[in-house]
Amino acid sequence: MKFGVFVPQGWRMDLVELEDPVEQWEAMTAVARAADAGPWDSIWLFDHLHTVPEPVRETVFEAWSATAALARDTQRVKIGQMVGCNGYRNPALYAKIAATVDVASHGRLYAGLGAGWSEHEWRAYGYPWTSLKDRMGSFAESVELIHRLWTEDDVVFQGKYHSVDKPIVQPRRRPPLWIGGGGERVTLRLVAQYGDACNFGTGQVEIIKHKLSVLRAHCETVVRDYDEIVKSTSLNLFPIDPGADPVTASAKARGRYTVDEFRAIGAGGGIGVADIVTTQEIRIRLEQLQEVGIQYVVVYIPGVAYDHEPLHRFAMDVVPAFG
Repeated sequence: MKFGVFVPQGWRMDLVELEDPVEQWEAMTAVARAADAGPWDSIWLFDHLHTVPEPVRETVFEAWSATAALARDTQRVKIGQMVGCNGYRNPALYAKIAATVDVASHGRLYAGLGAGWSEHEWRAYGYPWTSLKDRMGSFAESVELIHRLWTEDDVVFQGKYHSVDKPIVQPRRRPPLWIGGGGERVTLRLVAQYGDACNFGTGQVEIIKHKLSVLRAHCETVVRDYDEIVKSTSLNLFPIDPGADPVTASAKARGRYTVDEFRAIGAGGGIGVADIVTTQEIRIRLEQLQEVGIQYVVVYIPGVAYDHEPLHRFAMDVVPAFG
């Protein structure tokens, strides 16, 4: 099992204790460098433009420009997006951006893509908010196009949502494509056809077990080796030592928040909760995920911008158990 960690980017209100945007940026970079120096396989960013649970006037760093910058600020870790929003960039531009960043990182990019869901962001930035059917249709065309633009020359495509006429996507690169989402009819079929990795389930064992059975069936239909695909999920948690007091252990990272507020904000506002949990309990949870087929876990640690200790604790007490 391999592990990645989200850097504090602002989306989950995780830079608000710092007022200066430059200081906020450096806090994000410091976490990336700390992960780069440890056993983490990767660092990750969200592709969001406003904060959650409510859009407020706080910093949220843009995903792809931050990805490119962190590629030059680190040396070893892979760098990915969980996941890029299909609605924010047309697929040909996405293919070009990803190829450029893959070169800048010396081949360390994990290129993430999903259909997108944050309606208020789309409307605020002027992107047409369409029906779920149309968003998924656009997403399906994009995944196919991106794959072709990374692997073929002189691509001509005229779809319902996208068209290209022989774009020259140079440099020619094909970074691993991570597809986010667990939709059983469209998304998991796209994973089977084009994906190098998938991410879904937020650590929920029974849901993941079912989704992986659906993915396996799609792989059989399209004649794809199921074992070629990296199966991943994400966890929101704050690791503490066995026997530690959750209030005391999280005090530095919490800043202005109570424990309950910290758990809710760490989860991204309505997206589960960020558990304050011992490293022993984390290992048990990861063993359960491994048993159902998860090979990769991406961890979000709330408050890591202000306290690196839980990042190092996870690296020392959890990662080696799965090496």
